Amino acid sequence: MPESDTVSLEIADEVATVTVDRPEKLNSLNVETLEALQAAIAEAEDAGPRALVLTGAGEEAFIAGADISYMKDLDTPEAQAYAELGHDIARSLETFSAPSIAAVNGYAFGGGCELALACDLRVAAENAVFGQTEIDLGIVPGWGGTQRLPRLVDDEVARRLILFGERIDATDAHEYGLVGEVVAHDQLESRIDDLTADLAAQPQFALAAAKEAINASYGMSLEDGLTYEKRVFSGLFGTPDQREGMDAFANKREPDFE
Repeated sequence: MPESDTVSLEIADEVATVTVDRPEKLNSLNVETLEALQAAIAEAEDAGPRALVLTGAGEEAFIAGADISYMKDLDTPEAQAYAELGHDIARSLETFSAPSIAAVNGYAFGGGCELALACDLRVAAENAVFGQTEIDLGIVPGWGGTQRLPRLVDDEVARRLILFGERIDATDAHEYGLVGEVVAHDQLESRIDDLTADLAAQPQFALAAAKEAINASYGMSLEDGLTYEKRVFSGLFGTPDQREGMDAFANKREPDFE
């Protein structure tokens, strides 16, 4: 990826960690940062890791949202282009070939909340705060919030968060189903390490297939989704993952996936 002062990519132990690094701006996303984020995720995809982590630098924010100072003077075509850039990044997280995890270490407002929603899993520190706060600016979520949030939480919860711009703490976010778990702030990194280590030990082909099938379910009828699942299931037979997993089970040993 081109060198950037606002986004970093680290790949270690088959885990790619993408960090938005503008702590003085609460990791808000201006165009430069969005383009660097897009490039970092693409580079991570090319590296073929077993997991992807998205997080923010500093102690206060995950991603506090899009850059309002940039957005305030946009006309409609410019706003459309800005929305498309955010959507492209969210989609790249959603369709990443390995599971993606949002390590939410602080404020996750607006576009930051939307990028967390696009990840497969969300782990929040106790100090995290979530909100689709766009209504306070006279706009609506533009990077997928109106579509992904109602699919993740109860319909009325989603409507309240979007229509009122409500901010919720990590405990409420967990209760509503927006995040999978909440940990102490100083334990977030170690918890993410544990999760990614577990994912890295899982069968790579099967993980990718499971993610693909789950994602496909949102755009299909139940009947079509079940047909799709059968095709994905049967396609894994003959892969190294399937042979190793079943041989290990038959021989009462731990599998050693590639």
